[in-house]
Amino acid sequence: MAPAPFNPIIPGFSPDPSMVKVGDWFFLVNSTFHMFPGLPIYASRDLLSWKQIGNAIHRKDQLSLATADTRLTPLYEAGKLTEVMACTGGLYAPTIRHHNGRFYVVCTNVIHDTKPVEDGKQPQDTTENFIVSTGDIWAGDWSSPTYFTFTGIDPSLFFDDDGKVYIQGSAAPGPYTTIRQVQIDLTTGAALSDERLLWKGTGDIYPEGPHMYKRKGWYYLLISEGGTHEGHMITMARSRDIWGPYSECPHNPILTARGTDEYIRYTGHCDILEDDKGQWWGVCLGVRKDAGGRFIMGRESFLTRGQWDDEDWLTLERVKSNPSGLARTTGTGPLAAAAAQPNIDFLFIRDANLKHHRLSDDGFGSMVTLTGTPVDLSAPHESPTFVGKRQRSLYGKASVAFADITLDTWKAWTAAQLKCGLAVFKDEHRYVRIFVDATTGQTGVVFEFVNTAQKRSRAARHELGETGHITSLSLRIEYTEQEYRLLYNTTEATSSDDGWTCVDTVDTLHMTDPDFVGPVVGVFATSACPVDVGLRGLSVD
Repeated sequence: MAPAPFNPIIPGFSPDPSMVKVGDWFFLVNSTFHMFPGLPIYASRDLLSWKQIGNAIHRKDQLSLATADTRLTPLYEAGKLTEVMACTGGLYAPTIRHHNGRFYVVCTNVIHDTKPVEDGKQPQDTTENFIVSTGDIWAGDWSSPTYFTFTGIDPSLFFDDDGKVYIQGSAAPGPYTTIRQVQIDLTTGAALSDERLLWKGTGDIYPEGPHMYKRKGWYYLLISEGGTHEGHMITMARSRDIWGPYSECPHNPILTARGTDEYIRYTGHCDILEDDKGQWWGVCLGVRKDAGGRFIMGRESFLTRGQWDDEDWLTLERVKSNPSGLARTTGTGPLAAAAAQPNIDFLFIRDANLKHHRLSDDGFGSMVTLTGTPVDLSAPHESPTFVGKRQRSLYGKASVAFADITLDTWKAWTAAQLKCGLAVFKDEHRYVRIFVDATTGQTGVVFEFVNTAQKRSRAARHELGETGHITSLSLRIEYTEQEYRLLYNTTEATSSDDGWTCVDTVDTLHMTDPDFVGPVVGVFATSACPVDVGLRGLSVD
């Protein structure tokens, strides 16, 4: 068997990576938008084999994600609607840094306006920019947010040699953003300078995601331009003074896949660092896009090598599945040890009621007990009963079995009008699921596919017959790069492929949109009144 490719280093829903090196370890953080816990922290010794060790937003009292809904924004070309972009609120583009023995993560919580839109006006977002920190990244206990005033998104943190601390960010969200900077008090978040323009970029749309570095007396500003999809690229400028003026790199963009038919596309939003051997690396987001236009895994984290030229300008190699100059020293592949401890990689939707999700301490898949509520996956602000994991593999499966089914179980489900099962969830507009449906007086297994961005939906129902005779029921979703298959089994022998009935399939192209998030696979429960459902053996590849 051929060895696994190096890229993506963090497969699945892992956009906007930022990375720092401390001692022998590299640490990486990603955006999470509407999912909780937020801002996962990964660790690696070799840049290739990563494990999740925590989440920077891991307590509900740190902040709220209640308004992290997803807006559907029509995109036009030459006056013609081409596609609809799914724009999710919540936690955008974190940066991780280390200074004087403490780790810092700076981030934006984008709060969507929930007021009705009037007279065609666009709703106005609020941005809460904050810093969380910890003295022990392995313990996973991060501080409450320290908020600071900044007019935009994508803040980055820079510690200068004289002890001053600066924030760089993308100001005034919209197609004509600029990169701005403010000096802050790290303890209080108070501004110690005016917020000033640093650079407008090279002239493309959405200059954002800035990071500042200092090398050989130069301040280097690294940013993204062109939007986070097909036009994405990385550009660079530098100055002898941190406040500028900044001169752009003569060979910008220093990284892009725009205008190519590369498998790894949309590369951008990059952070760079130097390893112990003097080699520079860039970590960036990208998508794996097949010939049919599918990139079902969404934006993932990729690694590429950098090289400084004789004029002290950086170039990053185009992102490939196997970047040059690397050798894996631990594990067998990306995320070889996916989590440092059980349940650290679970995800809920927005401000979840954690009492409605009870997980065994000995591992995510052992036993899950869900309490159904009337809130379904289509709710834009409330939190449905759902717990899952990121889909990490293009080819794999997720499965779960209902525990301890009896005639009394069926009666309780029917009385509560239960829907409970397995789902692939992106946001309230886009999901695929298979579930037990006890809402009609008859009990059946239902398949449902919804993508309101593409104006697609489909459903099918399989009756289970005499429900009192059903004592075993398992659900499975199988996935490839091209499709999801949804199946159920009413026999005990669920470890093999015997007894499985396929209800329907969904082309992954119908779950592929220009968006910010990626697929999360898990279990959900909705009911007219509270009812507990036991599920066992939940596994997600």
